[in-house]
Amino acid sequence: MIMAVKSFQGERETKKKVEQPTVLVKDIMTTNLVLFTRDQSIHEVMNAFIKNKISGGPVVDSRGKLIGVISEADCMKEISDSRYFNMPILDKTDGHFMTKEVETLPASMTLFDAASKFHDTSRRRFPVLENGKLVGQISRKDIVIAAINVKSQSWR
Repeated sequence: MIMAVKSFQGERETKKKVEQPTVLVKDIMTTNLVLFTRDQSIHEVMNAFIKNKISGGPVVDSRGKLIGVISEADCMKEISDSRYFNMPILDKTDGHFMTKEVETLPASMTLFDAASKFHDTSRRRFPVLENGKLVGQISRKDIVIAAINVKSQSWR
């Protein structure tokens, strides 16, 4: 961003570049996560989605290590398949439904690099890792909100 600054040393104005801080994933991610475990029933998971007004979340083991992600899309596939095969799904666990190969983003990634990652994939959310540990989650909505909040600053 370039700002005109009046100099008291004469009548001329000088231009001074003011650096805006780079917005990182860790600055805008959600840290208060709804976590799921492999042994929860899919019924519990769907109820948690509704109760917490979310569309998915990380699945962790007993030590809190990320082992997968469960989403509404995972549930929709199984709901559809259960009708086709006439087999109820509500007694199965989310370990059966979750996505096991999870793409993550580093907490140190910039807002713009994260936006590119969302653009290049069909993902609605990414778990965020720092030093291999789950520290948050970022969604497309988080990126949009952050972009609105930095709209008056220079894009970097």
